[in-house]
Amino acid sequence: MADDWIRVAAVDEVPEGTVKAVEAGSTPVAVVHTCGEWFAVEDVCSHANVALSEGEVEGCTLECWLHGSRFDLRTGKPSGPPATEPVPVYAVRVQGGDVYVSLTTGPDSANTVSNQEPTS
Repeated sequence: MADDWIRVAAVDEVPEGTVKAVEAGSTPVAVVHTCGEWFAVEDVCSHANVALSEGEVEGCTLECWLHGSRFDLRTGKPSGPPATEPVPVYAVRVQGGDVYVSLTTGPDSANTVSNQEPTS
């Protein structure tokens, strides 16, 4: 696996429908397993500077527990106020029972690179 992928958790640490706070290097990341897919966003609300990982997962969104802003896990964009700025989205890869995050891969590739166990 290329050097830009950081192991952040074991698959069984993030059951379906949950979020886990992790560190990828020095970056706080919320890893989410929902709808049969894996997502990773910066674990800081763009509106209130609180941990998104303390919020609720609903479908492909993560709700900030403080003011209720919901962020689309695919794009990082808020679905409504009070947040108006997106949060960074990172690529996720599951391999050998482990979850990896790439901080250098942009949001456009976050779910094209990831979400499936390699077949070989």
